[in-house]
Amino acid sequence: MASKFFLFLILLAGIFPASQSAAPKDPYVYLFEQSLGDLTEELEIAREEGKQGLFLFFEMDECPFCHRMKQTVLNQPEVQEYFRKHFRSLAMDIEGSIEMVDFHGKEMTQKQFASANRVRATPMLAFFNLDGELVFKFIGATSSVDEFMWMGEFIADGVYMQTDDQGSKIRFTRFKRMKQKNKTF
Repeated sequence: MASKFFLFLILLAGIFPASQSAAPKDPYVYLFEQSLGDLTEELEIAREEGKQGLFLFFEMDECPFCHRMKQTVLNQPEVQEYFRKHFRSLAMDIEGSIEMVDFHGKEMTQKQFASANRVRATPMLAFFNLDGELVFKFIGATSSVDEFMWMGEFIADGVYMQTDDQGSKIRFTRFKRMKQKNKTF
């Protein structure tokens, strides 16, 4: 009986190789930074650490799409590793009454900051450069880990600042199409 069980485990290991992906990890521990709520300080830390900017995940407790992002995308080790390398990542409660300091040194609550940044739906994924300027935002949950990773690449590699042959800025939708065509399955 033990040999049949051992054979079953070997077959199972062949179907689901260990290298396929690592176990999901809590994004509040492995992705989002612990912050004292001062975004001017967060920018300074990002500069010192050689990051490309800040990634803010605007969320609210009752948001099913926020929960989906945290359970299927933000908890993935490859996402966490890439984003920790390139960005200071912070979670921001759009209904939060926690006091904070915005990019200009103004004190306000998280709710007021979300309102000032025109967060009308969640999740809103927002990328700010090292000057505290919003450079890209995406409203809603991404369709996959790949789409979220491409978003990170779009910002970290500076593609959002590049122009095409006609002089138009390259948009994320175009970048994503290019990535999808080059992707091998």
